[in-house]
Amino acid sequence: MTATVVTALILFGITYVLLLALPKYRAYICLVSAIVFSIWLSIDKTTSLNFKDILSAIDFNILMMIAGTMGIVVLFIDSKMPMRIADFVVSKLKNVKFAIIGMSMLAGIISAFVDNVATVLMLAPIALAICKQQKISPVTPIIAITISSNLQGAATLVGDTTSILLGGYANMTFFDFFVFKGKPSMFFIVEIGAFLTLFILMFLFRKATQPLKENKKTEVNDYVPTFLMGGVIVSLILASFLKAPANKTLNTIYDLRNGFICMGFLILGLIINVIRKKDFSMTKKVIKEIDYQTLLLLASLFIVIMGITKAGVINELSGLLIKLGGDNVFLMYTIIVFASVIISAFVDNIPYVLTMLPVIEGVSLSMGITPYILYFGLLVGSTLGGNITPIGASANITGIGILRKEGYEVKTGDFMKISVPFTIVAVMSGYLITWLFWGI
Repeated sequence: MTATVVTALILFGITYVLLLALPKYRAYICLVSAIVFSIWLSIDKTTSLNFKDILSAIDFNILMMIAGTMGIVVLFIDSKMPMRIADFVVSKLKNVKFAIIGMSMLAGIISAFVDNVATVLMLAPIALAICKQQKISPVTPIIAITISSNLQGAATLVGDTTSILLGGYANMTFFDFFVFKGKPSMFFIVEIGAFLTLFILMFLFRKATQPLKENKKTEVNDYVPTFLMGGVIVSLILASFLKAPANKTLNTIYDLRNGFICMGFLILGLIINVIRKKDFSMTKKVIKEIDYQTLLLLASLFIVIMGITKAGVINELSGLLIKLGGDNVFLMYTIIVFASVIISAFVDNIPYVLTMLPVIEGVSLSMGITPYILYFGLLVGSTLGGNITPIGASANITGIGILRKEGYEVKTGDFMKISVPFTIVAVMSGYLITWLFWGI
């Protein structure tokens, strides 16, 4: 292990401990860490990092998508539609427990087709409205929605970036995620796990039996934001079927398509609002309400992850996995699943999956097996691993940011009380079912 790798691990370890210990200052801790990594790796001769590398590390597609959806959510809340939907949910469900579980299930269904972050941003206002009506804390419902959306993102080709990466690398189509080479594919693997996690949620919220109190039905004052939200969902689904163009300039636009969609609908909504109300008060409110701390945290975290990747940490970890696995397929599969869970709990799963896909292909060739069992194991471990910690996935960061704006600081322990048992069941289910379908 080189000095560069050791230094990167030490810096990252310090950063992560501070992020978990000081939740109020996460954005600033991550910013300082990003600056330190950028300066150090720019000076280090083994990496020769430049400004272009730093800029390219930031996923502007995700940042624009979050900012755009946040703005639409402000319009959505102002229209009182979340309160109206909350009234409907309260009228159909018996108690708080079933309301939380119902919202979690809905989050999972939507996130199978729409990015996890967008799903959290869309459903959080409804959950908050229910909690305000019932005068209960929104912390556990938002956490439940967040981890449920992370779980089912891997169910389809369009639900998560890691799924898109696997689909592109293995030449898998949208329908291959349902049935592939005559066998059940990722959709069924994930959905069985999602079903089993319902029992975990039932147990975790078993004491939340207080009945929901029905209130007078809220009158919606503007339906435009609802159509904007629906337009975002439909557009994100349709955009996921577009093929990357060969032209380099068009390909850059293609990579930012989700961000452009969300920002485009926000701008459209603001223009309509200004025309109808003949003032800029709502535009000012949207600009003020966007959670810039969450955006700063994510942007900084992208640079930190790029730093440890450039330093060779991911490659070192990948090489270690290969040495441990040897020629035993089941052992290799087991190591890939659970190592991916652990690694993805601490680092962004996108660079990890990008690194591991060619490694897995090479290992499969040397072992004389088809790579799909290892590919699916990688997806199960890397996608679900981010659920363990508050900063293990962009959706987690977004959900905690929403709670912070409402005045609730989420402690790492409180998050993990829900996320750890949920993740254990989901991972073990995916691990066993994937091997049953593809390994035996």
